Amino acid sequence: MRIVVTGGAGYIGSVLVPQLLNNGHEVRVVDNFMYNQSSLLDCCNHKKLTIIRGDARDKSIISESMKGVEAIIPLACLTGAPLCEKDPLVARSVILDAVKLILDLRSQNQTIVYPTTNSGYGIGQKDIFCTEETPLRPVSLYGKLKVETEKMLLESGNVITLRLATAFGVSPRMRLDLLVNDFVYRAVNDKFIVLFQAHFKRNYIHVRDVAKAFIHALGNFETMKNQAYNVGLSDANLSKGELCQEIKKQLPDFYFVEADIGEDPDKRDYIVSNEKIEATGLKPDVSLQDGIAELIKGYQIIKRNQYSNV
Repeated sequence: MRIVVTGGAGYIGSVLVPQLLNNGHEVRVVDNFMYNQSSLLDCCNHKKLTIIRGDARDKSIISESMKGVEAIIPLACLTGAPLCEKDPLVARSVILDAVKLILDLRSQNQTIVYPTTNSGYGIGQKDIFCTEETPLRPVSLYGKLKVETEKMLLESGNVITLRLATAFGVSPRMRLDLLVNDFVYRAVNDKFIVLFQAHFKRNYIHVRDVAKAFIHALGNFETMKNQAYNVGLSDANLSKGELCQEIKKQLPDFYFVEADIGEDPDKRDYIVSNEKIEATGLKPDVSLQDGIAELIKGYQIIKRNQYSNV
């Protein structure tokens, strides 16, 4: 397969692209390398890799990169609520307008697998799992833009959207601003954390299993197409307090406490069912505990907070 991946040098892309190449696909990566990352250097020996340094909103670049490809994976994004709030106009152009451009340029037989987010569920109902039929009520600009983009894509057809849980784990383009990655970093380096709304829950998924979900969707496209799928660890619908307890199992000196006053600006609070995608045959490989162990090792290498989207 010939596949174009926008944002292919990012947190997810730098894990997904090597797997696509190792599976024999021809991959074209479009990325502006906004973080000056070197995450795809180890793939440059692959003859089936093309890297195009450019902006996912540039019509000439995207038009050229899409010629002759069978599948498109639009990963280019201003990812996360803080980054989008900082520059809402750019967020809209990168998340929504760039995908509109792809839809304008693609032929109908070119398939799209798109990462949206289960942040779209916003604030769920206590003890009720969010399924793909649950109304979407995003509470951040990031969530709203992703939900709007997903709706546009599903209406266009020949698309699969993956509503990703909060990702975690080591990636060549590391991020420390993701919740599990952040908490483990603090546990390793500060040995304590103060929590706000420690009871707020969400779902989690390892970045390698995110890549696995994309490959699964490509391989089962005809039976899965034109639908949205939650992608997360079914045994990892955890509150922030429960997540800290999991970290403490491996780092006993880690201390955490909930603040009596103050609140978290991130109001997301939901639990998610992943039964729909599991029924298609996808099972994650990496447990939360294995991911925490991996991060603890990774933070013996990373000692700076430059690996962030904020």
